[in-house]
Amino acid sequence: MSWSNRLFCALIVSAAILVCGVAQTEVKIIAHRGASGYLPEHTLAAYAMAHAMGADYLEPDLAVTKDGVLICLHDMTLEATTDVADVFPDRAREDGRWYAVDFTLEEIKQLTVKERFSRRFPQETHLFQIATFEELIQLTQGLNASTGRDVGIYPELKDPVFYERAGHAFSALLLEMLEKYGYTGPDANVYIQCFVPTTLKRLRDDLGAEQPLVQLISNRSLQDALVTDEGLDEIATYAQGIGPHKNRIEKDPTLVSRAHARGLVVHPYTFRDDVTPDKYASMAEELRVFLTEYNIDGAFVDHPDIMKQVIEALD
Repeated sequence: MSWSNRLFCALIVSAAILVCGVAQTEVKIIAHRGASGYLPEHTLAAYAMAHAMGADYLEPDLAVTKDGVLICLHDMTLEATTDVADVFPDRAREDGRWYAVDFTLEEIKQLTVKERFSRRFPQETHLFQIATFEELIQLTQGLNASTGRDVGIYPELKDPVFYERAGHAFSALLLEMLEKYGYTGPDANVYIQCFVPTTLKRLRDDLGAEQPLVQLISNRSLQDALVTDEGLDEIATYAQGIGPHKNRIEKDPTLVSRAHARGLVVHPYTFRDDVTPDKYASMAEELRVFLTEYNIDGAFVDHPDIMKQVIEALD
């Protein structure tokens, strides 16, 4: 990480602490890809800002480089959020896309990150690098030490089958890194999340993971079985929570109470201030409904400060 990026992160932290405070909450604020509503997703700056805004967990999606390093990246490919097409114009696959798994960490670090959405941070501004998972952990633990907080991490194993077919022990790499930094046992301040039930079961049964696990549930019909009573019964045998698409709760508010009856926490995704359903005037109003009427235990949000303000107003 360059000196200018370190300075930028420090300035963000200082400013956000002054504006937002750092009180933690019982309802968990999960910073989706960091404070991605304000800064390019999965950058150290976005994670630092989320920490300072009062997030309880920093959420990285994980990918794997060619040389087996975990990096913070949502997509399997690089072109949507980096300048890879300019730096490595001849490295795309036949489908015209640049896959992270085809690049070493040294090559990945030659890229700069750009904002995914035109309505957010200026897309022409390239100030940031892709962060490794280890860098995120070091940043989180460093900020915890300097602020006296205890912010956790909430990594997602993205596309595990893809990386395993590419020859990487994706789940084992994650567990090794968590163990290195002390995130072990059932009380570790971490949630491991994944959409693939077999991956979570393998973590628990074959790899001996004791950390809390969360079964993500998309809004697609192929995962409908997971929200039945039988599906929730099965999830409760290997996980501590569910992360459903928020629309599933809107369609069936009993999902929360049925999950709670099985000892599962409920963390729906994703709440964004700049993409709010028409029925709500704002993200704040949407969150108030989910917190007071649906009784969720936390939420994935692009704007952590807004969720913090909503929670404080309800106290």
